[in-house]
Amino acid sequence: SHDTVLCFSSLGKVYWLKVYELPQAGPTARGRPMVNLLPLGEGERIHAVLPVQEYDEGHFIFMATSAGTVKKTPLPDFSRPLSRGIIALDLHEGEHLVDVAITDGEQDILLFSSAGKAVRFRESEVRSMGRGAHGVRGIQLGEGQGVIAMLVVEPGCTILTVTENGYGKRTPLEDFPTKGRGTMGVIASGASARNGQLVGAVLVRPEDEIMLITVGGTLVRTTVAEIPVFSRSAQGVKLIRVGEGERLAGVERIPGLEGGLEDADSVDPADAVDPAQPVNSANPEAPAEEADPGGSTDD
Repeated sequence: SHDTVLCFSSLGKVYWLKVYELPQAGPTARGRPMVNLLPLGEGERIHAVLPVQEYDEGHFIFMATSAGTVKKTPLPDFSRPLSRGIIALDLHEGEHLVDVAITDGEQDILLFSSAGKAVRFRESEVRSMGRGAHGVRGIQLGEGQGVIAMLVVEPGCTILTVTENGYGKRTPLEDFPTKGRGTMGVIASGASARNGQLVGAVLVRPEDEIMLITVGGTLVRTTVAEIPVFSRSAQGVKLIRVGEGERLAGVERIPGLEGGLEDADSVDPADAVDPAQPVNSANPEAPAEEADPGGSTDD
């Protein structure tokens, strides 16, 4: 069978794309809108994509929503494509899908909330459910809080967390104890007026890079090795200067390639800031600043 990509939407639906159907283009090309490739409804967006080679027994699709719900469904339940898409999970009003992963039933899951809390639990605590089910509680959230990230634990990684005001740090995985699901969790990032809300969490290795993304569309690329490792309760250091009215929207991991097999078209880390027109940026000059890779001495 050809490799497929499962595309999970904000409405809790899943659509299939064959890898060969995806447009090929260079790194600077704009690409084609998803709505041209998939029959998306009004206001429906793709929130996560998963490449799948085979829909084998013993693997699951694990999902997390903004309201703290988690759900595990057998991978073969997604093996029969329908052009109109199918329901992957039942979402409640105001709730959206945050992330999905393929798991083997034995993994540890981490959920992070906008309030800077994290819960780590065994995937085996979540029973397998059919596609139409809503799921079970993964983390207990306070008023106005939401889940911002779901991670499947990989040994040898640290957890990089970033806040809306541009602060971040790495924390050892061992600092996050495996406890029952559905709890309020432990502090993952010291919440403060200086930091603002937690907006992103990714698993990283020292050879990786990360891409920081602002609400206005500015991208800053920086190396993971430069970001200091702190305890869970620490505030972190400034990773990016955000201009007036700007804030950090999230972070993406760029896996490091061992042996320097860097793509010829890849961005040189020295060109970390992408000066391409910042969308709606209140201060057009702000994006031209370099990222501060942890040189600040904020306590």
